[in-house]
Amino acid sequence: MYSSLGYPPPEGEHDARVPFTRGLHLLQSGAVDRVLQVGFHLSGNIREPGSPGEPERLYHVSISFDRCKITSVSCGCDNRDLFYCAHVVALSLYRIRHAHQVELRLPISETLSQMNRDQLQKFVQYLISAHHTEVLPTAQRLADEILLLGSEINLVNGAPDPTAGAGIEDANCWHLDEEQIQEQVKQLLSNGGYYGASQQLRSMFSKVREMLRMRDSNGARMLILMTEQFLQDTRLALWRQQGAGMTDKCRQLWDELGALWVCVVLSPHCKPEERAGWLQLLSRWDKLDVCPLEEGNYSFDGPSLQPTMAPAPGSEEEEEVAATSPRHTVFGRALLAGELHWNDAYLQRILASDSYGPSLTGSVGGDKPTFDPQGRPLWLGEPFPTACARVDTLRAHGYPRQALRLASAIINTLRLQQRHQLESYKQQKKETWAGVWALSPLFPPAELLQKGSTCITNTEGWVGHPLDPIGCLCRALLEACRLEEETLTLYPDSGPEKRKVAYQHVPVPGSPGESYLVLALEVALLGLGQQRALPEGLYAQDKVVRNEEQLLALLEEVELDERLVQVLRKQAGLLLEGGPFSGFGEVLFRESVPMHTCARYLFTALLPHDPDLAYRLALRAMRLPILETAFPAGEPHPSPLDSIMSNRFPRWFILGHLETRQCELASTMLTAAKGDPKWLHTVLGSIQQNIHSPALLFKLAQDACKTATPVSAPPDTTLLGIALELGLQVMRMTLNVMTWRRREMVRWLVSCATEIGPQALMNIMQNWYSLFTPVEAATIVAVTGTTHATLLRLQLDTSRREELWACARTLALQCAMKDPQNCALPALTLCEKNHSAFEAAYQIVLDAAAGGLGHAHLFTVARYMEHRGLPLRAYKLATLALAQLSIAFNQDSHPAVNDVLWACSLSHSLGRHELSAIVPLIIRSIHCAPMLSDILRRWTLSAPGLGPLGARRAAKPLGADRAPLCQLLDAAVTAYITTSHSRLTHISPRHYGDFIEFLGKARETFLLAPDGHLQFSQFLENLKQTYKGKKKLMLLVRERFG
Repeated sequence: MYSSLGYPPPEGEHDARVPFTRGLHLLQSGAVDRVLQVGFHLSGNIREPGSPGEPERLYHVSISFDRCKITSVSCGCDNRDLFYCAHVVALSLYRIRHAHQVELRLPISETLSQMNRDQLQKFVQYLISAHHTEVLPTAQRLADEILLLGSEINLVNGAPDPTAGAGIEDANCWHLDEEQIQEQVKQLLSNGGYYGASQQLRSMFSKVREMLRMRDSNGARMLILMTEQFLQDTRLALWRQQGAGMTDKCRQLWDELGALWVCVVLSPHCKPEERAGWLQLLSRWDKLDVCPLEEGNYSFDGPSLQPTMAPAPGSEEEEEVAATSPRHTVFGRALLAGELHWNDAYLQRILASDSYGPSLTGSVGGDKPTFDPQGRPLWLGEPFPTACARVDTLRAHGYPRQALRLASAIINTLRLQQRHQLESYKQQKKETWAGVWALSPLFPPAELLQKGSTCITNTEGWVGHPLDPIGCLCRALLEACRLEEETLTLYPDSGPEKRKVAYQHVPVPGSPGESYLVLALEVALLGLGQQRALPEGLYAQDKVVRNEEQLLALLEEVELDERLVQVLRKQAGLLLEGGPFSGFGEVLFRESVPMHTCARYLFTALLPHDPDLAYRLALRAMRLPILETAFPAGEPHPSPLDSIMSNRFPRWFILGHLETRQCELASTMLTAAKGDPKWLHTVLGSIQQNIHSPALLFKLAQDACKTATPVSAPPDTTLLGIALELGLQVMRMTLNVMTWRRREMVRWLVSCATEIGPQALMNIMQNWYSLFTPVEAATIVAVTGTTHATLLRLQLDTSRREELWACARTLALQCAMKDPQNCALPALTLCEKNHSAFEAAYQIVLDAAAGGLGHAHLFTVARYMEHRGLPLRAYKLATLALAQLSIAFNQDSHPAVNDVLWACSLSHSLGRHELSAIVPLIIRSIHCAPMLSDILRRWTLSAPGLGPLGARRAAKPLGADRAPLCQLLDAAVTAYITTSHSRLTHISPRHYGDFIEFLGKARETFLLAPDGHLQFSQFLENLKQTYKGKKKLMLLVRERFG
């Protein structure tokens, strides 16, 4: 392929590596020498410096050309790149820039014709002698054929001459290395997952468009080669076999391929046989099983452009036809383009003149009007996307003026159609109102209009359409208005930042006061504001979003002046009045594409010039009808924190993205309305009505709070109040949903209320029941709302601070009553400094203990009481916990073991009376022998009542054989006996050692009694008699205990 200045280098590649740049450098460094032109053949040597430590490299280059086109190249570097190598570039530039230094010779056949026989023989022999190793076999073969009478070579007049050029009747085209193109495309497709591969393939598509614009026949040849490689992509069969969709990047490449074929087939200057050949290829490709289908439910024979409102599709019959429509591949539109032509007389007149208007003979085409009331030409009778494809084709094939003329005619038609649609809607609305009030004044007209919207809404959108009609028109019009800078960099888009594009008003011939820039803005808004149904399929829906963003990116490049602002205002007004034809109209179809992204652009653009219109437009666009019909006002999502509802709306694959865009529009309005209470409350109402995702509402609340509290300025109290209101709404919506984000939301809400003031903070504390769970209210709201940082931030006097504390304590007590298990301890902690509140919290715990509060929570509160210096209350709670506890004989590692030992230690420290009272509870609750013996041992080590708050001091430690410990000793002995029999019932030999150790501990406990030795001996004898069958075990018992 050719190397040129306009070739954009691949992503991340430096300019110096581009072949054209390298060739230019070689030329400027004097690397080209021995240049010779023989006829139409150019040859020369290129000396390229080697790398450090390497010798200079010499390359011999040969170029054939014909009628200003290079037809073949050859270079000793064996370049395998897609573009001409740097050496071919250097030699070609040398011939262009230093033509007077190139030695010219006649074609070699002319030189030979001037020689006699001896000279010819000498010439041939010298030539063979100089290159005998290469040409001798060929020379001998040719000599044999010439000497053979009747050979084919003797039947042909003359001989070939590679330097003579082609005949005038021969087609001439640039040299194209077809094999290398195929190899390059194949390699790039195999690396399809990489961004760079997609970029390079798009660069090749751009090269095809460049060839078409230069009317280079290689454009179609190159596209054929690329298409064949695309169809041989091994992933196509795999995706089809697995029933999986192709990747987005690959899908976009196929879309571009299909659109390029439409431009090629629709060429206004191609020969009929060329078009027939392309259509034959397309038809063959179209029938392949692996050929990708066009996604989205776009029609192939949609309604034609009409000056009046055409009946819009949407009936059940049409839906049935669509459901049974034939298979449409990405080449389907190119095949249909083969049926179009350019020989329509009216079309030819539009393309031929800027000043074509109505003649004295009347309209061309019978009863079909061909001019608007201002006398400007219209283009009717063809679907809008098809008409725009004609514009794109004209641009692609190098007819920019004709493209602009047809684009202007199409826009004239759109304007007229919009006007008639608006008049029709107003008439229908008037008749509907009159009929409704005559029949039933109570029936709401808006509801009736909503019901009728399905039969007057566009089912096929122009934004996201496979032919990208709005984009085609916009790019054609903007291209005519683009200001080119005087100094261009070598590769304008290769830097880290693209240059800012500048546009100017270019008048439209025949339309006074209008410019192509005005038309571009107008048609973009017509397309973006069109009410249309969301197409089917994930990719088709993604494409709607992507195409919308691309169009808005084009508009954002245009700097708005007074003329363009007037267009914006006019179109915004028409969009608001457009009824079911406009996405901003009051009648909205349930599955219409939302207008959030477009409205955000319009709002930002209109706000400095017409704030009222900007807000009205953006507020109208806040609707998301698919959710409005699913969730009546006030009802939350079924999954409040999951905004992507694929289970409920399987067709709306991009619902999550659309909800995010809706949130961004709302955030933009909130930020802009800062300082304006009227609009702030209006926007708040719209948010509460239209946004159904708690996660997005929470994000809005956070953004509003951040905007309302700048670092270097006083806060906006109205906006802060709105942030709090949104936060409260989120709390109510997610109250019964368990999620980790709730804690973050609650903390944020308290901080937001703190920013507003103490009254807001006390309000959420007083109304906690509808906002928070008891745990959230007691552990986050009450605690965070009374921290030192919060009190410091509020800067309250003593009375107000006490009021806040009282509110927090009341909240904590209410939570403790609602959920004592989780809130009792936080309530006690919070009420520590207020005696009456603390007593109330303590009483709640006692009441809850009777109502079934678990022993674990009671022990926790008891330990807290001891820590706070209330051992008697701690003892009381410990006894309540023990009353609920039951530890079996084999539960040595019960989770309450440490709590029980702590309770025993507490009672022992308080005195003999408390110890005596707890012993029966211990005996009743604990049946684990080692645990009972451990408690007994601890109690016999020191006298009771030795703690700091002990009621009295005993003279000496208690004996295990006297009350109250004798009862515990009997219980421990009994537990050991019972446990021993239980263990021996199912004991295995590998547990014999453990059992002997268990008996050793039992003996220690038995010996605490006065007759303990005798009791243990009797116990052992009983075991030996009872389990005499376990001889090995009994032998071990005798060895250890006698």
